[in-house]
Formats: sequence, C-alpha cells, structure tokens
Amino acid sequence: MSPSEHYRERLERWRAARARSEKQYRLLVRARLGTGLAAVAIAGLALGAALISPWWLLAPLMVLVVLVIVHGRVDRKRSTEARALAYYERALGRLSDQWIGAGNQGENFRDPKHVYADDLDLFGRGSLFEMLSTARTAAGESTLAHWLLAPGDAKEVIARQASVEELRGRADLREELALIGEDIRAAVDAKVLGQWGVQEPSYFFPGARIVAPTLACAAAATLGLYFAHVISLLPFLVIALGEIIFTFVTRASVLRVNASVTTPARELGLLASLLKRLEIEPFESERLVELKRELAGDSQRDSQDRTAAQYRTASMQIRRLTRMVEHMQSAKNQFFGPIAAALLWVPQFAMAIEAWRRQFGPRIGVWTAAIGEFEALCAMAGFAYERPQATFPELLEQSDPLFEASGLLHPLIPPAESIGNDVSIGGILPGAARLWIVSGSNMSGKSTLLRAIGLNAVLAWAGAPVTCSRMRISPLYIGASMRANDSVIDHKSRFYAEIERLRDIVNLSRAGKPTLFLLDELLSGTNSHDRRIGAEALVHGLVERGAIGLVTTHDLALAQIAEMPEKTLGGKAINVHFEDHLEGGRMLFDYRLRPGVVTRSNALELMRAVGLDV
Repeated sequence: MSPSEHYRERLERWRAARARSEKQYRLLVRARLGTGLAAVAIAGLALGAALISPWWLLAPLMVLVVLVIVHGRVDRKRSTEARALAYYERALGRLSDQWIGAGNQGENFRDPKHVYADDLDLFGRGSLFEMLSTARTAAGESTLAHWLLAPGDAKEVIARQASVEELRGRADLREELALIGEDIRAAVDAKVLGQWGVQEPSYFFPGARIVAPTLACAAAATLGLYFAHVISLLPFLVIALGEIIFTFVTRASVLRVNASVTTPARELGLLASLLKRLEIEPFESERLVELKRELAGDSQRDSQDRTAAQYRTASMQIRRLTRMVEHMQSAKNQFFGPIAAALLWVPQFAMAIEAWRRQFGPRIGVWTAAIGEFEALCAMAGFAYERPQATFPELLEQSDPLFEASGLLHPLIPPAESIGNDVSIGGILPGAARLWIVSGSNMSGKSTLLRAIGLNAVLAWAGAPVTCSRMRISPLYIGASMRANDSVIDHKSRFYAEIERLRDIVNLSRAGKPTLFLLDELLSGTNSHDRRIGAEALVHGLVERGAIGLVTTHDLALAQIAEMPEKTLGGKAINVHFEDHLEGGRMLFDYRLRPGVVTRSNALELMRAVGLDV
C-alpha cells in the first residue's frame, strides 16, 4: 500500500468512527435530558404529591450517574478522533502539495543572521521545517530545528539514519504518538521543567520526615483514645501544640514547594502517556535502544547502589509525583482540611515531593531531551515514509569537501513536478571542479538548483534521507547568499546586507571549516566593473581555502571566471546553464542542466508578456 493509499484508508476509518461517536454523543445527550426529566417527575410524585416512595428517585439518579460517565468517555473519544482526522488530513496534504500554512512554521527559530536558514527556506511559511515537523512538544521542535541549523557529527548522524530507517515503516507508532493525550505543544516548556528539577533545594530540618508522621500518628491515636473515653483530651492538645510548632518551623519551605511544583507536575503529567508508549516499544537500532534506556532510569550507577525506585521507568516516576501533588492539594477541600491539618498532611507530602525532586529532578532534562530527540527522529521517519524514493546519503569522513548527487530534486517541490539533475562538486580526484558558474534566463531554475543542493545537504547531515537517487557527501558547513534585503531600521542597503553575508561565508572558510557556498546573482547590487573584480576575488579566495560551491549569474561576463589562468581558477571552475524557449507566445523551461554558458536571455520577452512597453 502506498503512503497515499494508507493515509486515505486510515482517514476513512477514523471518519467512520467519528460518525459513530457523534451518533452516540447525540443519543447520550437525549438520554441525559430524558433521565433528568424523569427524575423531576418522580420527585414531584414522591415529594410533592406523596403518591410514591422517595426511594424511587434512586433509579433515575443512578442511571444519570452512569450516563455522565459514559458521556465523558464518548466525548474524550470524539476528541481523539478529531485529532486523528486532522493528523491524516495534514499527512495527505503533504502528499498532494497542500500542506503550506497548515503546520508549525518554526518562526521562533528564525534568525536573519544565520548563514543559510532564511536563504534555504528552513523556517516560515512553506518551509522545510513546516513540512517535516510533526512534533507535539517544544523539546521535539527545538531538537529538529537544531539538527537543521548545524551539521551533526558523522557517527551521531549515522546513528540517526539507522533510527530513522527503523521508524520509517512504523506508521502505527507515529499515529499513536500523535493521538496520545491532549494538545501538549503549547503546554510543555522543557527549559522550565529542567530548571525546576535542579533548583536550589527547600530546607527541612534533619529528621523532619520522621517527626511529621510520628506527630500525625500520635494525634490520631490520642484523639481516638479520647473518643473511646480511655484518656483525657490533654494528650491530644499537647500533640496539637507540637504540630503547630512543626508547621510554623517548616512553613516557608512547604509554601515554596507548594508554589513551585504545580506547573511542573501538570506538564510532566502531560508527558507521562507519551513516555509510557515509548517505554513499551521494542527497538533494535543502537540510538533508539539508548533513548529507551535513558527513560528507564540511571544506567550509569553501579548495580549494587541502585534502589528499587531507580528501576522504575520515567512514566512511573512522573505518575508518582503527580499523585503526591494531587494528594497534597486535596487538603484544600473544606471537609478534609481539618483532618489534613491534624495529620500534617501538606508538610508530609511537601517533604515527599522535595525528596522526589532531589532524586529525580536532574533526570527531567534527560527525559525531555529523549522525548525531543525521539520526536525529531519520528518527524524525519515520516518524511522518509512519505517519500519512498528518498535515499540515505553516503556520509564521508574525508576532510576534502565533496557534494555528489544523482537525480537531485528540490525537497519542497512535489516529486511529480520536479526535474532531477546530476551535481558533482569537489572531491580529491584530479581535475574535479570546485566551482560551478550557473547561467540562465529568468525563472529557468538557477535559484531552485541552489536551494535543492543546500536543503539536501541540510537533510543529509541532520540524519534524514535525501531527495536524490544517490548521494555522497562529506562534512560541509553551508553558507548561502540568496535573499539579501535592505533594512531602513538597520540603515543597510541590499548591497551592504549582501556583502555582510559574504563576509560570514568567507569567515567559515578562513576558520578552516569545509564550506559549501551557494551564491545567487553574486554582487548584483553594484556596477558591472566592480562586480566582475569583486566576484573574481571572492570566489578565488573561497576556492583557494578549500571551499566548494555554486554561483548563479545573469551577467555573462562572470562566466569568464571559469576561463581564468591556471594560477587562479583555471581547471577548478566550470560553466553550466539552464535554457528556455518560446512556444506559442509562452516561455517554456525544461529545468535541465547543460554544460557551457547560456546563449540567450528572456528578460525582454517576460517584460512584454506582463504588459510592459518594451
């Protein structure tokens, strides 16, 4: 079954389930209304007219209790089905190129000063992040964004590839993770949780955890003996005085625990179901097994020092915390409050919560990081599943930069509409080109080629499959200058913004990092004379420092850079181009790379086509 067929089959199944739930929901609403009316009628007959026994009221009340419980379950089921419908509708949208604007665009990760993020459409509407991200937590989104913004270590990325390949076919697991619990993306803040886990501990005097239950038991015992007429009330009053003193001494610490735990406990509780699902899933790849181990407890300690609590999984530990918080807050009940005061209920649970935080708080960061990494891997696995033709690149550890791809496609263009091209830049073979100068007319595909190369390099070093039939790639730091904009606020012209970005790219190569530069319409904001001199000097410096890359241009004078003498770029640069042709008054493009320099331009034809007098 193809991804599209699979998604449609699941969507229809969930639609049928939603229709059944809606029918049940409406029936239950009517049943509750009818039962309520019946209860009113019976109350009138029993209490008003005294025609029947008041005990008859128990029947509609019991039925109403059952209906409320069932109604709540059906309502929760409807919410799950609504999330499932949205999940599969968005999945089908990705396959039919209708996903733009429907997902999380990652605007909070945008950095205009990043050396390639804006130029390659990593974030924003219609971005790579919007297409990839299915994460439900902030940790998952942050992890995925981090992987896209910087190349990973080769061994780490290879481990991610194995994990993504294992998760690629687990559509059922991805569905379950998408449907567990309520919407947790807006709720869970991994940074706040981590800070709470390692914050300065609240102080309780030594022995407080022994004194509190001792006083509570003594109060319960003396009060019970008093009511049994065995002893006088005096012993209980003495114990109560001790409890008052204990409460006063621990008051500040108890208030601090109570004030700080509510939000972390609620947010961790939202993660518990997600953690539990991952803990029971069997994995084989090394990194997934390691992530599962991190959720199971501290594997670094010596086995002789482990306690039973340390063998508990993360979800069990979190559920224990949430139960303690619920018990502590139950003291707010006006009926239970006096009993809770006598039992030192709140101080005892505050000390238990603080003990939990001291023991497991440092692991909260590990748990949220593991969840974030797993969600990022699942996002890339979903992309791999939906693009069956996508392949994992061969990651090379050589220091000499290389980008080699066959059938290269733009990841954001539907495969049916995209044209593949072969690209080979860099490498250690004699005569290997380190610079491509791409010429061509407007709209012929030059910028798209640069973005296709850049995005596939980003995917490769994030651990995802790439939209090529084959790819070999060495570690590369990408630098792109494709979308320089002027800024009135910063008092910068477009040209100045461009040369600032070029400086950042040059600094990458100066730092000795293997650099892939992607320069669109290089130095187009200045005159032809300065442009020629500046462009020659710039690309010469980059190539001589070991960088590889592409430069697009309309200025055919720049194409002569490839013909420079041997002492400069001779033999290291080649010209390639895209073509177009006019047919029936329309400009047509085939988007296929050809060797050499383009021989015609379409600027005047395009100007006339939009109605300009040229």
